[in-house]
Amino acid sequence: MCSAEDDPNPKANSVVRRIERDSLGEMELLSDSLYGIHTRRALDNFPLSGRRVHPSLIHAFGQVKLAAFRANRELGLWDKDQAKADAIERACAEMVRGELDEFVPIDALQGGAGTSTNMSVNEVIANRAIQILGLQVGDYDRVSPLDDINRHQSTNDTYPTALKLTAIVLLRGLEEQLVALQEAFQEKEREFIHIVKIGRTQLQDAVLTTLGREMSAYAEPIGRDRWRVYKCEERLRVVNLGGTAIGTGLSAPRDYIFRVVEFLREQTGIGFARAENLVENTQNADVFVEVSGILKACAATLYKISSDLRLLSSGPEAGLGEISLPAVQAGSSIMPDKVNPVIPEAVTQAAILVMGNDMEIAMAAAAGSLELNPFLPLIADCLLSSIDLLTRACRILRQKCVLGLRANEERCRSNLEASTAVATALMPKIGYEKAGEIARLARQQKCTIREIVLDLKLMSSDEFDQMISPEAVMRLGTPPRKL
Repeated sequence: MCSAEDDPNPKANSVVRRIERDSLGEMELLSDSLYGIHTRRALDNFPLSGRRVHPSLIHAFGQVKLAAFRANRELGLWDKDQAKADAIERACAEMVRGELDEFVPIDALQGGAGTSTNMSVNEVIANRAIQILGLQVGDYDRVSPLDDINRHQSTNDTYPTALKLTAIVLLRGLEEQLVALQEAFQEKEREFIHIVKIGRTQLQDAVLTTLGREMSAYAEPIGRDRWRVYKCEERLRVVNLGGTAIGTGLSAPRDYIFRVVEFLREQTGIGFARAENLVENTQNADVFVEVSGILKACAATLYKISSDLRLLSSGPEAGLGEISLPAVQAGSSIMPDKVNPVIPEAVTQAAILVMGNDMEIAMAAAAGSLELNPFLPLIADCLLSSIDLLTRACRILRQKCVLGLRANEERCRSNLEASTAVATALMPKIGYEKAGEIARLARQQKCTIREIVLDLKLMSSDEFDQMISPEAVMRLGTPPRKL
């Protein structure tokens, strides 16, 4: 028997205990603990990740329980006990608002396809309703976690529905941060549009571009990520709520099955739809793999951009040094005045974690068996973690890096003048062979392309400047020669 002194409920200071029983036996609980024996067993059985169930998933469970309650109330289940009905509805609403989070302290990873989370939510809502009625918690004859709170439900339809609702809510927050990050790079595009620099392929000098054009190449994929994240909602809105254990709706009235998703839609303002095939929707988790793949694409974008920002700011004296990132902390305990690109480095690590989570989600979805996937808690933990990581990564990259990013125009100009890649920009006027010859001469004589061109009188200084101007570099293609 578990001792009540081991109870982790932070507000349960009373030494008075109550006894709860289930099919396995009985356990002691602190008398004023809002959770019950099923939560207590989960705490004992699953000390795994050290992370609690995501709070947003608990809030979403509150929405699902509230929708189920309202569908059942419409069927007249509590017509003879309006006080109980009002108390249950109030308790569900409190869970939606996050007021009961601390009473669902179980680990994010758990066996049973999320049964522990569902049972814990049932207990907490029931006991809170009992409190509202002015009774002692644990009085399940008055409000039952199973017969009242879990009426016409199963973990197997409530848990995936709550997970989809949570993902939609969090993805909307990610979309907002992606939009803001895209706009930040677009602002830098406008700010740096006039700065001509060396473009590089395979990390070697290639052809001319502008720093503004480089910033635009970061804004565009972020825009695509934003659109992909937005489109995720279409897949996540299809739910199996009402299907109960395996999607057949066992024990649930048909009227309840038809109405419960409508109540969820009305409460959340999200266009949820009941799956046409509830059995299929109950056993398959491929939609979460699809969404995770989109998150992985976003992570790849952030990884690439962060890598580029580190490279462009490298040095600053002995590297490329074409941009300066905001200094946010000292970079070394031994090297004075060293400042590191810590924000892009942190974002890169978040991106790597998201990529790892994607593999875990794919493996967990593939490991489903027959009518149910028992590994939804792992999918939930990884998916919601990925969304959180990307949301925060976008925010700090924008706030602490991109907004304060500065161009080093002098370095861009000196790199430009020192590179034989400038010869490529002259090809429309002097041709490939002559451009190659000039580049070789510049290397041999250790002078600039400009000096060779002017010395050979191939064009005037003004003509040379025009050939490497921002307008010429930004122009799409080469204008036709005048005959």
